[in-house]
Parts: sequence; structure tokens; C-alpha cells
Amino acid sequence: MTPAAQGRPSTTSTSASSSTRASSTGRPTTPATFPLAGLLALAVATFLSISGEMLPTGLLPEMSGELGVSESSIGLLVSVFAFTVVLTSTGLTHLTRKLPRHLIVVGLITVLAISAALTAIAPTYELVVASRVLGGLAHGMFWAIGGAYAAHLVPREQVGRALAVAMSGGTLAFVLGVPLGTALGQGLGWRAAFGILAGAMALGAVLVWRLLPPVPSTHTARPAGDSEEALAASTATGSVPTLTGSTPTASRHLPPPSVMGIVFSCLITAVFMVGHYSFFTYIAPYLLRSTGIAESSLSVALFAFGIAGGVGLLMVGWFLGKRPRVSIPVGVGIVVVSVLALVLLEGQPGPSLVAFVIWGVTFGALPPLFQTKMLQVSPEKHRDIASAFYTTAFNTGIGGGALIGALVLDGSGLDTLPLLYVGIAAVVLVAVVVTDRVLVARARRQRRLVHETAAG
Repeated sequence: MTPAAQGRPSTTSTSASSSTRASSTGRPTTPATFPLAGLLALAVATFLSISGEMLPTGLLPEMSGELGVSESSIGLLVSVFAFTVVLTSTGLTHLTRKLPRHLIVVGLITVLAISAALTAIAPTYELVVASRVLGGLAHGMFWAIGGAYAAHLVPREQVGRALAVAMSGGTLAFVLGVPLGTALGQGLGWRAAFGILAGAMALGAVLVWRLLPPVPSTHTARPAGDSEEALAASTATGSVPTLTGSTPTASRHLPPPSVMGIVFSCLITAVFMVGHYSFFTYIAPYLLRSTGIAESSLSVALFAFGIAGGVGLLMVGWFLGKRPRVSIPVGVGIVVVSVLALVLLEGQPGPSLVAFVIWGVTFGALPPLFQTKMLQVSPEKHRDIASAFYTTAFNTGIGGGALIGALVLDGSGLDTLPLLYVGIAAVVLVAVVVTDRVLVARARRQRRLVHETAAG
């Protein structure tokens, strides 16, 4: 337990520890209450983290004018941030796996605050780049550990709900954080915007320190049911090993935990994100041309997409996250239909925007559903590193999608982009169904081998 946790009321510590360790009888204990306050603190931190990552996109003219570089160079600050995440999140998460998770999360938010403060006072473009690299190092680890942290706090069947709460700040950052940061930058100057963000991040670190319950580091979190022997024993009786406090009834909707499940989830996520950002990166010119809306109404349409994404995220916490094996293929199928509708309804603003909003709801739900399923099929001792791989896959998909979209746009034109997305989403749909069956079939083979060994 961290020193911060020692100063808290004993009821909080008891509740937190009971959610992450087995009782003396060997049976898992159930947390007394859903850790809403701690998860909301994580949500605040994710809101600030994403806002800091994307803030330069709304302040390109102001930053480029003062720093004496082109607007495209300021745009590269987002790329520097993202590629730092891709290159470092997995390695850093692995290297720090034995350190207290609570202390690391608080420290990472503090580093993000320092990064934003350094950006605010950096006199040259090169120093701004350096401050963004520092922020990317912390951001990648924070997202890798943050998702797994939320899962550590609750039983396996509540992972979707917990993740939806903790990661909701990311969606709100796109809907509110970036526009608010842009307004601050335009009204007070871009340096003031980053300075205010740094102060908010410092307050966020205090909030997380006070409200987020501690969990064990990954080298000590090895509960019953997490080892290969426990997996074999549990599958021999027809049940699936679950997180603390979960029940066989809830877990029967999921494949058993396995490293193969992590690999499949990360690959599927990366491919889907490539498809999405190959089109969505260039959605503004497509909407203006295909729907016929005025340029002044474009921000309203994009704001509606963000609100729709928030609705999708709430649906994950409400009911979709309970059965990701069903929700994911249905969601990907709706993406295919809604994007095709955008193409077929070209020139009809009303119906096109309805299809656009439906796409927004579905996309708001799919990334947390992908991560929910990955964490549910991940052995608990591998969750932090699995979440790091997920973060890497997610950011690789964003960068790769934007690059592929640019190449297709130059080579084949704007009309090809939604069709490319539909094709990739269709491939993802098939992959989701096939890999799910592979995992289930593998579990059945394990059960059969255990039975044969026991009979012999």
C-alpha cells in the first residue's frame, strides 16, 4: 500500500483491497461497493490527458505565428506525441510493472502537468517538441495502466461498466476539452491555455491521489484462477476463471483468459482504427461535399458526432459491456451499414446526417468494447502489459489510417475513402467472429485434454 493510501479511512482501504485479493479461505471476495469516486477521478485524468494531446490542433495559427514555424510543423506536435506513445508505452509499462500502480498513476499525471507547463514557457519550437515528447512518454503509460487499473478494481462482469466510467473522459475531451482549450487559447493566448491545462492536471493528480483506491503491482497480483494450473482445473469443471467476485453465470459469455485473446484483440483494434481514421481524418471535406451542408454548420455536425459518441460510451457502461462477444460484431455491422448509407444518401443532408450520427454512436461504443473484451480475456497478471499493447495498437491504427487515407485520397479521390472503410470494417467483422470461435474451440480442447488426463 502506498503512503497516500495509509492516511485514508480504513473503510476505503478495506473495500479497495477486498476487490483485488482472495480471502484467507482461498475464495475471492466481492467489493462492498462499486468504486465510483475513484473511477470518476480517473475519468477526470483521462479528460485532461486527451485535451493536452489534441490542444495544438485548435491553436495552429497562434502557435505557428509566435514560434515562427509553419502550421504543418505545429500539426506535427500531435504526431510526435502519438508516435512517442506507440514507441514507448509497452516497454515503459513492462519496466515499471513491480512499482505500486497508485503511485505510478499519480506520478504520470504529474509528469503530464509538467509537460504542459514546459510547453507554455518554451521559447523555441525545438523545446516545445521536447516537452511534447515528455508528455507522450507519460500519456502512453497512463492509458496503458489506467484501463487495466479500472479492471483491477471490479469483478470481471463489471469491467465494461468500470472502463466506461474511467475512460469517459476521453470522449468528453473531444466533445468539450479541445473546444474549451481552443477558446482559451484564442482569448488569452496559447501559452495561457497550456498553463491553465498544467494547473488543472496538477489538481487532477491530487484528486486521483485522494480518491483512487490502490491496487497491487502486477508481480504481486496473482490471485487464484490466474495460473495455467487453475485455468486447467476450472475449465475441467466447465467454468471459466474470473476476476475477484465474478460468477460463473456472468463469465460464461466470455472466452477464458489467454494470451492469444490479447493478441487477437489488439490486432483487430489496430485494423479497425486504420479503417476508421483513413476516412474520418478527411470527414470535413467529405461532409461538405456529400451532404451539402454549409461550412458554418460543419462544427455543429462534428459536435453532434462527438455527443453521439458519448451516448455510445454510456451504452457500454449500461448494457453493451456485459456481452462484448455480441455487442462488438453488431456494432461493426452497424458501422458498415451507416457508412454505406452516407455514400448512398449523397446530396440529402437530413438522412446523411442521421447516418453520420448513428455512426458516431457506434464508434463511441466500439473502442471501449474492444478494450473491455481484451481485459476480460486477459489473465490478470498480464493486464497492464496487455493494456499497453492495446494502447500501441490503437495509436498505430490512428497514424496508419491517416497515412493510408492520404495516399488513397491523392491516388483515387475522396469517394474511395468511405468504401475503403467499409471494406476494412467488413474484414474486421469476419475476424471478430472467427477469432472468437478459435478461442472457444481452444478452451474446449483444453477441457478435453484435462478430462483425458484425469481419466488416465
